[in-house]
Amino acid sequence: MKFLLAALLFSATLVHGQAKPVRIIVGAPPGGANDTVARIIANRMDGLGQPVLVENRTGAAQMIAAEYVAKSPPDGTTLLIASQTILAVGPVINNVKTFDPLKDFAAVTLIGSTPLMLVVHPAVPAQNVKELVALAKAKPGEMNFGSGGVGTTPHMAGELFAAMAGLKLQNISYKGEQPALTDILGGRLPMMFSNVSAALPLVKAGKLRGLAVTSAARIPAAPDVPTVAEAGVPGYETETWLGLVAAAATPADVIARLDREVRRAMAMPDVRERLLAQSLTLSAATTEQFAAHIRAEHAKWGKLIRDAGIKGE
Repeated sequence: MKFLLAALLFSATLVHGQAKPVRIIVGAPPGGANDTVARIIANRMDGLGQPVLVENRTGAAQMIAAEYVAKSPPDGTTLLIASQTILAVGPVINNVKTFDPLKDFAAVTLIGSTPLMLVVHPAVPAQNVKELVALAKAKPGEMNFGSGGVGTTPHMAGELFAAMAGLKLQNISYKGEQPALTDILGGRLPMMFSNVSAALPLVKAGKLRGLAVTSAARIPAAPDVPTVAEAGVPGYETETWLGLVAAAATPADVIARLDREVRRAMAMPDVRERLLAQSLTLSAATTEQFAAHIRAEHAKWGKLIRDAGIKGE
C-alpha cells in the first residue's frame, strides 16, 4: 500500500494526459555552476518516465528558490539544487523566517563537492600559509580578501580562515567571483579564496600564487599544493558542495526512487565526465549521510556567523 501511494504521488499525477514534470529549481541565473550541474543531471534522468526541467528562480541570495521548494507539494516533482550557501549560510546570515533549512527539506542526493584555493598576488611577500598568517598578524585589520559576495563560499572560507588562524581580515565583497579575481590580478587585492576551476589556470600561468587548497586532502589537479590544514591551520576544511533536496514530507519511497535515478545518471560516462569538468569530486554518500552532512554544515557555519557577527548585505 505504501509503495502504491508513493507511485501514485510521483508518477500518476497527470497534466493534460501527460506525467507531471519534475522540476529542478535553481536559485541562481543560467550559466553558473549550480545551473550547469542541474542541467547536466536533468538531461539524463529519463529513466523516471517524466520530463525533467530546470527552472531558475533568482533573488534574495537564493532564498526565494529555497522557500518555493520548501512550500511545494511533497510529491517529489519539485526539487532544489542546494548548497551550503542555500541551506547552511544564507538562512542564518539573512535571518530567514519563511522556512527552516533543517525541518523543511528532505535530502535526496549529494552530487559532489569542490575545494577552493587560497591565492595571493605574486607581489605579496608570503610563499606559504604560515608566512601569510604572520604577515596578516603583523598588520591586524589591514589585510583584505576578496569574495563574490557576502555568504558565498569564498567569503565564508575567508572568515573561517581568519577565525581559526586568529586573524583580523576584511572581506571586500564583489558582485561575483570574476570581478574579485580581476582586482587580485591587478594587484588591488592581496588574497582571496577562489574556486579551483577559476584559480588553477591563473596559478599555472604564474599570474597568481597558490598557497593551499581548502579540502581535507590534496587534489589530483594540483598535487604540489598543500591543504590549508597541513600548511599551518590544523583542522581547517571547507568545500563547495551541491546536492538535490525535496520538500520535507516527500515519501521515503519517492526520495529513494529519485536518488536511484540521479545515481544512474551520474554513473553514465559522459555525465561523469561533464561533472568532473566542473571540478566536482563526485559523492557516493547515502541519502542519510547527506542529511547528516546538511545538519553538520548548518551547525558549523551558523556558529561562525554568530561568533563573527556576519550580517547579510
